[in-house]
Amino acid sequence: MTTVEKTEEKPSWKDRSELGVCALLALLGVLVLSDAIRIPTDFAQRGPVGPKAVPVVVGVLLLVTAALLVRDVLRGGRGEAEAGEDVDLTAPSDWRTVLLLSAAFLANAALIGVVGFPISGAVLFWGAAYALGSRNFVRDPLIAAAMSIVTFVLFDSLLGVPLPGGPLMEVF
Repeated sequence: MTTVEKTEEKPSWKDRSELGVCALLALLGVLVLSDAIRIPTDFAQRGPVGPKAVPVVVGVLLLVTAALLVRDVLRGGRGEAEAGEDVDLTAPSDWRTVLLLSAAFLANAALIGVVGFPISGAVLFWGAAYALGSRNFVRDPLIAAAMSIVTFVLFDSLLGVPLPGGPLMEVF
């Protein structure tokens, strides 16, 4: 009788592609920590926690997560494949939708300084609805305009984040 020897193959880099995510997390952690160290502390501080506390905690947690993930991957751990119930992973990408969404975002970026957020936001919201399949040409622009105005009021008035109003705000 012959004995069959089992030879264990070492996993290739393809089998350990999660290490790329580990490197990205570690790089992000170092970036957050290096920026946190440079935060000036010479301004008024409210309470016992200074402005560096949260960025330092986030940076350290990113590094710890990266280290734990490296350990798991090197021990043979693998991420689970996508198991979406309504996602066909073999279907090709829908480039028309991607291009239409990109056009809506680029139109918003180009128009926001010229016509202000209420109008450019309406273009963005309506363009996204159209790109994702909605074809109601009466309802969609009305909802987009309402969402844009509500978003503008929430950010500009309630949150104190100034958004460009454009010529529409000169009327009111």
